[in-house]
Amino acid sequence: MNINITFIGGGNMATAMIGGLLKKGWSATAICVVEIDAGTRARLERELRVKVAPELNALSAVADCVVIAVKPQQVREAAHMLYPFLGSQLIVSIAAGIRLRDLSRWLGSYQKIVRVMPNTPALELAGISGLCAMPAVSPEDRARAERIMSAVGTTLWLKREEQMDAITAISGSGPAYVFYFIEALQQAAVDLGFEAADARRLALATFAGAVRLAQGSSEDAATLRARVTSKGGTTERALGVMEADGVSRAIVRAVRSAAERSRELGEELGRN
Repeated sequence: MNINITFIGGGNMATAMIGGLLKKGWSATAICVVEIDAGTRARLERELRVKVAPELNALSAVADCVVIAVKPQQVREAAHMLYPFLGSQLIVSIAAGIRLRDLSRWLGSYQKIVRVMPNTPALELAGISGLCAMPAVSPEDRARAERIMSAVGTTLWLKREEQMDAITAISGSGPAYVFYFIEALQQAAVDLGFEAADARRLALATFAGAVRLAQGSSEDAATLRARVTSKGGTTERALGVMEADGVSRAIVRAVRSAAERSRELGEELGRN
């Protein structure tokens, strides 16, 4: 059974989630979006047929679940706006870096909160979201949160909230790492004489095909890599250069650095 959901914020991620929910059979009448921008409200109402409102009020806050989908710097203000209307709603926050204890504090020690870290492939309904919940969240509400996020991809429940920094560094920031590699592969193709359009096509098809192959195999990435790497061949030569340049070690260092920055941002955003 569908539940009533209010989104605070109608940006790209909220739009993706709403689109995914509608494709999963959710009724547009069960979804409301609180958005201050009139143009965004008009677009959401026109394209998705959902209810929209310029501000949170008793009517829009009566939902079974409220999704906080504003920018991290706006979450405290959104929480203060939501506080007077709290009853028994499940609160789902997709704001990067905002810790459960800080959001709970801004909501007057409210406890029914699930924190989520989605990623941008959710825009193509191909994302992966890390979730963690406060102890007071019931199994039924955990299932609700998972069902909502499953509309835009797969989900992974975390054992500890501290793992959110790692999720942010791996899957949250991860698409940018993939695009970075695609950029380099495209440039290499151009340098080797291909037109830019063909270079892009080669890079994207190679990456997409390799991911599909990995997803369809029970073997790990190292084994799959070894299968492509003939002794004395071209792939071995290329991987040797990457290893000599420390590419793998650099990626690990980069992800660790991103996780540390995520932790720092959590501290900064949670002050006061």
